[in-house]
This record gives sequence, structure tokens and C-alpha cells, in this order.
Amino acid sequence: MPKILADRVQLQQVFMNLMLNAIEAMKDKGGELTITSRLDQKGQPMISVSDTGVGLPTEGTDRIFDAFYTTKPQGTGMGLAITRSIVESHGGRVWVTANEGAGATFHFTLPTAVVEVSSKREVR
Repeated sequence: MPKILADRVQLQQVFMNLMLNAIEAMKDKGGELTITSRLDQKGQPMISVSDTGVGLPTEGTDRIFDAFYTTKPQGTGMGLAITRSIVESHGGRVWVTANEGAGATFHFTLPTAVVEVSSKREVR
């Protein structure tokens, strides 16, 4: 995987939000949480957090990343909104897909770090 330039604590928050959502989606019947990484078509790192839980809601999927939108009785509707904000502030994007069978997969991409090599020389 190529290197990315990102805030470690903020990325930890993204992973925690996505993993906690996955765990909560599987709390009643158990399941499997999978985290994968690969390069997308543009060569950017893409991370996917997948679960075999209850899946996506039948309505409101397009609002799932909106602040204060929740499908959980005790949810605040902030976890996925914060996730989107962090990922987008790093120049990436985040989206969700329904799994075949059970569950959902949240994906996010982050741009690779650009290393600039200066060709300037000090002149005296």
C-alpha cells in the first residue's frame, strides 16, 4: 500500500465509528466483521469495513451520512457524519454498499501522500 498523509487520531475515529456500527448491526444474531484494504482504480488506498448484520435500511440509505440521521433507537446520528467529515477533509470519499446476503460494507478512499522533491539550490 502506498503511504497516505493523514491525522492518525482522526483515522482511528473513522475506524472506531465504522467498526462499532458493524458490531452493533450484528449484536442480536452475531456475525463476522471484516476489514480489507486494496488499491482502487485510481491507485488510491481503499479500506472496506464489512459486516454480516442487519444490512441497510430500506428507506433513508441516501441520508445515512447526514448529521442526526439514525436508524438506531439509542443512536445520535453523528458517527457516520463525523466519519464522512474526516474522510472528506483528508481528500477522500466514503460510501456504503449492501452485501449480497446479509450486512453492509462501508468503503472509504484516501489520496496517497505526495512527496515533493525540491530542485532548488542555495546560491551564494
